[in-house]
Amino acid sequence: MTLDLTGITSKAALHQLFKIELGFPEWYGVSWDAFWDSVVAIVEMPPLLTLTHWEEFAEHCPRDMQILRQVIQDYDKEMAPKRIVLA
Repeated sequence: MTLDLTGITSKAALHQLFKIELGFPEWYGVSWDAFWDSVVAIVEMPPLLTLTHWEEFAEHCPRDMQILRQVIQDYDKEMAPKRIVLA
């Protein structure tokens, strides 16, 4: 599965995209902890989730991009062989 992050320039917009496209529960909000809980225990993630055109988000939200990169590393270790990649 591929998610195109074109035009995503805020943490709220990114989490809304995740909620809609990955089928997160209604209570899901703008939280990296909620993201982690959702991807490891609540929804059935695809074997490979590719995030494209993430550079604009990284430019507007450098701290959240740093957190996302760490979450991706942790996810890849915890949920192997499932993976999340930036492309």
